[in-house]
Amino acid sequence: MDPSKLAITTVGIIGAGQGGTAMLEALVNLPHVRLVGITDRNPRALGLKIATYHQIPTPLHPLELIQNPQVQLLIDVTGDPSMASTIVRYKPQQTEVLEGAGAKVLWDFIQQSTMIQAQLFQAEKLAGFGTFASGIAHDINNPLYVILAMAENIQEESDRENICQYAVSIHEAAQRIHAISKNITQYARASQTQGAVTVDLHAKLDEALTIARFATKFHEITIQKHYQGTPQVFAKPEEVLQIFVNLMTNAIHAMEGKGHLVLTTGQQNGLTHVSITDTGCGIPSENLQKIFDPFFTTKAHGMGTGLGLYNVRTILRKYHGDLTIESEVGKGTTFHLIFPSTPSIEPVPHVPNSLSSH
Repeated sequence: MDPSKLAITTVGIIGAGQGGTAMLEALVNLPHVRLVGITDRNPRALGLKIATYHQIPTPLHPLELIQNPQVQLLIDVTGDPSMASTIVRYKPQQTEVLEGAGAKVLWDFIQQSTMIQAQLFQAEKLAGFGTFASGIAHDINNPLYVILAMAENIQEESDRENICQYAVSIHEAAQRIHAISKNITQYARASQTQGAVTVDLHAKLDEALTIARFATKFHEITIQKHYQGTPQVFAKPEEVLQIFVNLMTNAIHAMEGKGHLVLTTGQQNGLTHVSITDTGCGIPSENLQKIFDPFFTTKAHGMGTGLGLYNVRTILRKYHGDLTIESEVGKGTTFHLIFPSTPSIEPVPHVPNSLSSH
């Protein structure tokens, strides 16, 4: 059957805690599922905030969702027996219900899929450190030489003023090493340290540039930034960073240490646009449709996993964004990223009721 002809299933989620949030994040990306709403008695539940960002209704009372005739499938993740009886009593006859063991199986499946995806992301990041290693060593060696030279001078110096100046130089060099170590350590850690928050895209572009510069020699690469406005996205910061590091690293490799890297941002029609342009070798037309396939790579054996661009597009689509590419052999490549602009998310007002979620 042609997937484009599959019917849309409308879904409502009762409970916006950990389970409901996981359900929401998984289902919101499925092309043939439309979320009609999610509800929870806790007005500060994370699932409600994420739903508001995705413009999914958040009824103040579960009965509004239970009685909604548009809902074909209700997923109850509250674990509350009284909620189950309420659903049976008030739901329309045609509405199906997933609860108890059924909801638990779906929850376990989503958790497993999420864990596998996180492992793929982490594998891609760690694989890149073989590339970063020489650049990191170079950047650490420079301040190390300063520390060694100043330490030798101190041993033979009797003038207090000179000794103080040498100490300042040692401190500055040590701070530089600390900054390098901190950047790399934060990037290497697993993507489970922080939930979705409002992310400043300009700050993440700059942070990614700091990390990506370790990928190769930067001596003859010029950087141009054309930043506009204050673009933000509601996402996990480390995932946004991974997107930018991956694309910049690819761009730097394509230029082989010489060329122009251009970072451009802008906002239009409720969308945030980010472009990363290089003047490298370009991508042959026959590969343009393959580069997002998992495990496809044109790099030499052992130099790439083939998961980088696949992961980039997966993350973008998770946040209702997308990625397109323009490339010409011998002239360069531009990756166009689209993010939904982050609206201001107001707290959901508290409405006391007897229905609870776990």
